[in-house]
Amino acid sequence: MKELITILGAGESGVGAALLAHDKGYEVLVSDYGTIKPQHKDTLTHEGIQWEEGGHSLERILTSSLVVKSPGIADTTPVMKAILDKNIKVVSEIEFAGRYASTDVKMICITGSNGKTTTTMLTHHILKKGGMDASLAGNIGFSLARQVARDPHKVYVVELSSFQLDNMYDFRADIAMVLNITPDHLDRYDHKMENYTAAKMRVLQNMRPTDSFIYRDDDPVTVEYLKDKAIIPTCYKFGPRRGEGVTAWVEKGVMYVTTPRGSIDMPVDELSLKGVHNLYNSMAAATAALLMGVDGDTVKEALKDFAPVEHRLEPVRQLDGVKYINDSKATNVDSTYYALGAMTTPTVLILGGKDKGNDYEHILQGVKDKVKAIVAMGVDNKKIIDYFKEIVPVKDTHSLEEAVDTCRSLASEGDTVLLSPCCASFDLFKSYEDRGCQFKQYVNSLTPAKK
Repeated sequence: MKELITILGAGESGVGAALLAHDKGYEVLVSDYGTIKPQHKDTLTHEGIQWEEGGHSLERILTSSLVVKSPGIADTTPVMKAILDKNIKVVSEIEFAGRYASTDVKMICITGSNGKTTTTMLTHHILKKGGMDASLAGNIGFSLARQVARDPHKVYVVELSSFQLDNMYDFRADIAMVLNITPDHLDRYDHKMENYTAAKMRVLQNMRPTDSFIYRDDDPVTVEYLKDKAIIPTCYKFGPRRGEGVTAWVEKGVMYVTTPRGSIDMPVDELSLKGVHNLYNSMAAATAALLMGVDGDTVKEALKDFAPVEHRLEPVRQLDGVKYINDSKATNVDSTYYALGAMTTPTVLILGGKDKGNDYEHILQGVKDKVKAIVAMGVDNKKIIDYFKEIVPVKDTHSLEEAVDTCRSLASEGDTVLLSPCCASFDLFKSYEDRGCQFKQYVNSLTPAKK
């Protein structure tokens, strides 16, 4: 009789895990409390994999030898409480995929509160330009499990959230990056920053002295966590200035990155990605690529021609002399802090959405220095209005169209309108992608003012 593996959640990671488990000869049940997308149903049905939606067959699930859980499902849900009470092993899709990946595969694993997607895509871009058989996985592209099962590669560049890391145990990264750690998702970690930090640092599990750990030298949470820890992999630190153990830094407008396998120096203004946060992302990605053996000239070329990530400081349009920028991926205060740091003209800032316990003090100075007005967009904007109303003019709006129209009335030629909401999108939108796409669509639909 075949062992039963239950896959909780039928998104891309769940379907990928189901395919891998099916290929390895397990009996597989895919169970989703919500509605499964039609394309995923088609894939599962075509493969002969059982699936259910709109609830869980708990009695059957509790006979599983293993549960592969979607990172979005909290341990406090009834189905997870029942599974944990039965002491059934629960792993993430990444952990499950790692069990079956070829032993000669290289895993570059990237985590952090902000910049993960950009750095993951930039690292992948450099490796591909260097001729490597590299693929994206984790929160980007096809799931790692699907690729291990059906489309294997030599190198995987894996974006990892804290939720994925929570259920990883034996998986090992060859190169691990921690870009930064700032408060986020604390509701999943008993509202304790130390629990969230520990989750991020699980990326270091099982690493060897010959592996590499890349982290930011001036990130206070990271540095504080590491100061009394024995770090096994070789460390490569990046930061704003040269210092002890720092292998990537900036000096007089030039970015330097040094590793045992190669080094580069290039003017900061030649980087395709602008802003201090993207300078850090470029240092981290360049360090990983050099360690993987990509030659310095190729690394520099790739850093120059990389296209910005959608919804992250993405230029949309110039209208009536005003630049419109889509930074919808800024779902927390730290992301907006870095977005403001990249602004070089007076800015009309769109804030608002589902507040996750934000402390706006972190962007207060940036608002004072860069922002001429705030347009609050959301169902409940009272917290934003109360915080900033004595600092800059604040307008209360309750739809994207109203927010953009208000920005247009406030902005003058030479200004920038920046959508960098600080908040999750779920009060008015399906996702931050939906929010960003609607912003771009509406901005591009506007007609220039008559001269």
